[in-house]
Amino acid sequence: MTQEDGELDSLVRKRIRALRVAQGWSLDELATRARMSQSSLSRIENGRRRLALDQLVVLARALDTSLAQLVETASDDVISSPVIDGNHGVLRWPVKADPGMTVVRQRLTDPPPDNPSRLRAHPGHEWLVVLSGTAVLLLGNRRLRVETNQAAEFPTMLPHAIGAEGGPCELLGIFDRDARRGHQGGGGAAGED
Repeated sequence: MTQEDGELDSLVRKRIRALRVAQGWSLDELATRARMSQSSLSRIENGRRRLALDQLVVLARALDTSLAQLVETASDDVISSPVIDGNHGVLRWPVKADPGMTVVRQRLTDPPPDNPSRLRAHPGHEWLVVLSGTAVLLLGNRRLRVETNQAAEFPTMLPHAIGAEGGPCELLGIFDRDARRGHQGGGGAAGED
């Protein structure tokens, strides 16, 4: 076994134990859910029993996770830098765990549009948190104030627009693949319909 294999082996054992403890389960409870003996599970967690693929599959299922998540290794590129989108005046961070997702930091100074025809709808899902100031989210027929440290989450098939109220506001938006495409395709900045 190489050092790298040994580190992964140790990491998987720690994850099994951590997931069990996070659920508030005893060794006996997880062993029952995984249909294995408590002593076998204890030896797996403590490194006194070899990890077998069939057991990992059963344990992942019992812990309500996937085998891939149970055995994934840490990426060396934990820290990422933003990409500056000069066309829209925003910073974008790609989300490595899901390449279809995008995180955008944006400063808004204008209020949302007065004309309901300026609201846009497109496939996708959007989540935003206001970092400073107050944002106004027009969502269908509703006008919602989103203040500092509040968040909003909505399907982008609802006609929507976002603007500032009473001065500039900064927000952090997370867009799934479809929402990102909808914002980029319309020529407006992400979060600014």
